[in-house]
Amino acid sequence: MTQPPGFIDSNHPTYVCKLKKAIYGLKQAPRAWYHELRQFLLTVGFKNSYTDTSLFALNSGGNLLYLLIYVDDIILTGNNSAHVDRFVDTLAQRFSLKDLGPLSYFLGVEVVPHKHGILLSQRHYILDLLSRTNMSGAKPVQTPLPTSPLITLHFGKPLSDPIAYRTTVGSLQYLSLTRPDIAFAINKLSQYKHQPTFDHWDLIKRLLRYLCGTLDEGVVIYYDSQVSLHVFSDADWAGNKDGYSSTSAYIVYLGRNPISWSSKKQNTIARSSTEVKYRSVVAIAAELNWVCFLLTDLGLTLSTTVRS
Repeated sequence: MTQPPGFIDSNHPTYVCKLKKAIYGLKQAPRAWYHELRQFLLTVGFKNSYTDTSLFALNSGGNLLYLLIYVDDIILTGNNSAHVDRFVDTLAQRFSLKDLGPLSYFLGVEVVPHKHGILLSQRHYILDLLSRTNMSGAKPVQTPLPTSPLITLHFGKPLSDPIAYRTTVGSLQYLSLTRPDIAFAINKLSQYKHQPTFDHWDLIKRLLRYLCGTLDEGVVIYYDSQVSLHVFSDADWAGNKDGYSSTSAYIVYLGRNPISWSSKKQNTIARSSTEVKYRSVVAIAAELNWVCFLLTDLGLTLSTTVRS
């Protein structure tokens, strides 16, 4: 790296420093940190998931440990609290860490205790978004988008400054982590970021009004759910009137728990409604294949076949 200001060698001002370890903030630092942490976890017996490289699992005599990492943020869980505590002590001997106790907040997602399990919510994230867009006191509506008229690319007069539209849509995309009810609306409005209009902006504000009335909504993870997969899916035919592409949507359940969902425009134009359905099924099959491999990495066995 270049010599830092105030510490430049006057005899060799063009020389650079050779690093002995990664420095926080460099673009190489996350990869170097992951490599170091991964090597430590593999040494103590963890297995790295093939389907998700951020996931590690350990089965030691029936004591299960699951560890999920995002750079330097870590979630650790298991079926034996004493075993979890011992591993935290082991991890603390190798790395400098801060134990925040039971999971309550992770990457903008709140984990709220629920009478049937836990609720994954983004209430504070929504409140911050409403505050930034001056929509905190807006009147709530019952649906994310109106059913008519059809939303198209040339739907109204173009915005003179599209930055606010693009910023808000980007923030809404992260919100779809815990809100499958707005997945279609976010996907639809994201298609006009290159050329938004005033009418598109009005639809963004309508979606924010919907969020005003559904602050406490989220995904409930039930404790007593069975280990069985089933999926619901649908697709329209040429629903996008700008290019006559179709939209596929699905939601995957593990027992009673929704674990994966998507609403996405198909990449190519279908020539029949049958072709649309087949392409939708292909996308679902790929997702279910990934989920099944992930469950295998977690040491879980499906009790029944996948139903759709």
